[in-house]
Amino acid sequence: MATKIRLQRHGKKGKPFYYIVVADARAPRDGRFIERIGSYNPNTNPATIDINFEKTLSWVNNGAQPTDTCRAILSYKGVLYKKHLEGGVKKGALTQEQADEKFAAWTDQKDGKITGKKSDLSSAKEEARKAALAAEAKRNADKAAAIAAKNTPVAEEVEEEAPVAEEAAPEAEESAE
Repeated sequence: MATKIRLQRHGKKGKPFYYIVVADARAPRDGRFIERIGSYNPNTNPATIDINFEKTLSWVNNGAQPTDTCRAILSYKGVLYKKHLEGGVKKGALTQEQADEKFAAWTDQKDGKITGKKSDLSSAKEEARKAALAAEAKRNADKAAAIAAKNTPVAEEVEEEAPVAEEAAPEAEESAE
């Protein structure tokens, strides 16, 4: 029997949530399956992937073929890399200890990237919030200034300017003579 590792869709319209399942290749997408090995939620940023690593690795080693999306998920979680390293151990290219060290280093690097992305997203969100608050404060200040300008009585500036012009005129006549 040909087995596939694939996604089984759940969730409401526009908000998908997937189970990662091992199913017969002839079974319908959301139909019968052999075993549920994890879940995938693309609605979060970064996407939430919960997977039973050991079960998935055993299914991949036994010949279950992942679909394209599941292959990307398994690669992201390191299942396919672990299978690759185990193949190297079987062929004698490296020892089990070397393979474990390589996998641990890869896992640490991957975790660092994920936490970096999460921190970048949270800092970007915080900066956007601060910028929105600053823009709102500026808008409120401009609005308050406009209201204050509208409510203040108009001073008699016209009368003050006229005497200044008269005083400047005699001085100009004296300097011309």
